[in-house]
Amino acid sequence: MFLTVQRVSRMIERVFKASALNIAIQDGTDAGQSVPHVHAHIIPRNSGDMDHRGGKDAIYGMMESEEGDLGRQFQEHEGYGGQKRAKFPAVDADENRKPRSDEEMMREAEWLAQEIEREYSGGKQ
Repeated sequence: MFLTVQRVSRMIERVFKASALNIAIQDGTDAGQSVPHVHAHIIPRNSGDMDHRGGKDAIYGMMESEEGDLGRQFQEHEGYGGQKRAKFPAVDADENRKPRSDEEMMREAEWLAQEIEREYSGGKQ
């Protein structure tokens, strides 16, 4: 898992021109896990990128927002629900975040899949 995180991280830094990353690994509901398997969030960061949202720690509220609620989406897809989503420690909410459509997220996922392929086929730029 950590080798995959490392590989994806290099691609994310290159593609998004990031100077740093937040990597959050969640394994278990008490750790904020929203999907029933261990997974990692890899978030590109740059100096001052969250200043307009209250500072560096605003990222935790963003991960906890409706758009970041993959567990709810999974439960709806599988036909069960009613479970409360695990939460990160409370931080200021991001009022300006706009939900993206499934189509937008699919295009982004396809683009990133192509970029990770470039990363390991010698096509780096």
